[in-house]
Amino acid sequence: MSGGTASTARLIVAGTTTREQARTGRAWLGRGLRRARQAWMDVTWLAFAGANLAAMRLLPQWQTVPFLAIWVSLAVLYGFRLWRLQPAILTVAAVTLATGGIIGAQVIQGQQEADYLAEVPLVALMFLVMVWHGRRRLAALQERLAAMEEVQRVSAENLRLMERQHLFLLDASHELGTPITVALGHAELIEQEATDEQVAEDARVVIGELGKLRRLSGRLLLLASAPDPGFLHVAPVPAGSVVTGALDRWGHAPRRWQFGELADASIPADRDRLAVALDALLENAIAHTGDGDRIELSVRIQDGNAVFAVADSGCGIAEADLERIFARFSRAMPYRSRQSGGFGLGLPVVRAIAGAHHGTVRVRSSLGHGSTFELLIPAAPPPPATL
Repeated sequence: MSGGTASTARLIVAGTTTREQARTGRAWLGRGLRRARQAWMDVTWLAFAGANLAAMRLLPQWQTVPFLAIWVSLAVLYGFRLWRLQPAILTVAAVTLATGGIIGAQVIQGQQEADYLAEVPLVALMFLVMVWHGRRRLAALQERLAAMEEVQRVSAENLRLMERQHLFLLDASHELGTPITVALGHAELIEQEATDEQVAEDARVVIGELGKLRRLSGRLLLLASAPDPGFLHVAPVPAGSVVTGALDRWGHAPRRWQFGELADASIPADRDRLAVALDALLENAIAHTGDGDRIELSVRIQDGNAVFAVADSGCGIAEADLERIFARFSRAMPYRSRQSGGFGLGLPVVRAIAGAHHGTVRVRSSLGHGSTFELLIPAAPPPPATL
């Protein structure tokens, strides 16, 4: 029994070893086939170069053709492979010795002229020059790719920071709204019930400053939400009524108010946003005019746009300031009145509302002779996007 058991164990071990060897062999064969498939171009070139070396040896009178065919095919192969420097030099050295050895032997035997042997190092040198240029261009490409990756990284970081800023403005504007409203209500109550005139005057100052803060938070919220898809609620709006409504809100200011042309047209727009934009333009006009200065409001249809205009005869804006007045927190000088505004957000709000309507805003001004701001809103809805 013990002998039979030992024999059986040996057979099992032998069978296991055979199966492992078979698996190992198949694995080696599989790797070899994969490498062969990857290196088929190299194998093909080696066969081609070997055939041409034989032709150089057997046909000395025609050996220029196979000699050049070897080097040209090597250049083509390098173009597909772009070897590292060491393999490229070793390959060039091997081909140089192989082709030069045959030509050298034929020169010694008197079958070729000695000057023909000079072609071998010259062709090898030309190939090395090509290798140098190829590696230099590859290095330049890698540098450009690295630079593009850095630009993408910086762009992604800037986008992340802009998103954080956007969220901060939204959150801050929302959070400021409630305490400002509560404080404003208490200040108004104090003003109404104060028996001391000094207390009432102090309460009015607080009310005015809280009103400015509320406008500031509202404009920050508007600027932060301008890129959002739900920023506008577009409906047909009578253009003239938007202008007359603006004068109803601001006509209490001591200015010479005038109406210009009031186009009888309906445009697709967000009435509330247009009112905010005109309020900002009128607030700006009041800030740059004094008592008795003229402020004219108008709206006309021109080149497919409704052009809302606010013109004044105030102090005007310096030409150097015209390029930057639509930037956030930018202010133009001089002012004639500081009763409202002053945060540098009114004109950026106008530009944001115009852009949301696919329109624009422009200004003409002459220092000492007043300014004209024009808000251009398309008078017809944009055509539907074509797929």
